[in-house]
Amino acid sequence: MFLHGGLLHLFGNMLYLYIFGDNIEDMCGHLPFFLFYTVSGIIASLAFALTAWGSTVPAVGASGAISGVLGGYMVLFPKVRIKTAVTLGWFIKLIYVPAYVMIGMWFAYQFLLALLAVETGVAYWAHIGGFAAGVVLVKVFARRKRYHPMYYVR
Repeated sequence: MFLHGGLLHLFGNMLYLYIFGDNIEDMCGHLPFFLFYTVSGIIASLAFALTAWGSTVPAVGASGAISGVLGGYMVLFPKVRIKTAVTLGWFIKLIYVPAYVMIGMWFAYQFLLALLAVETGVAYWAHIGGFAAGVVLVKVFARRKRYHPMYYVR
């Protein structure tokens, strides 16, 4: 979970970690966040191993662990508005969407592609396993029970 397939792969994962990870870390603290991230990544790796039994394709990247961060974010900050780009042909519009909508759509997309068994080299089941781990474990690792919503608008 600490190796990547190239700079673009690393950049994409770190962008998601930058956007969502700091808020989870604020709620957990440094060491508990690291443990949360690591446990989510391990569970994501196990989910991949169980669903890709016998595969010779290696799984690299932090996306399973970061999926855990997304799951935790959806639990702790479901109504926080996230600025996102929506494309309509050649036009791009920036809009604010609640976290549960954006992350929920992302999860549904991952689940659909996992069920369709689309071979893209992406470990969809690792994303699903990490996300589920994050949803379940975030309350265990979060020390703070409240947050000031002004600081969490993206």
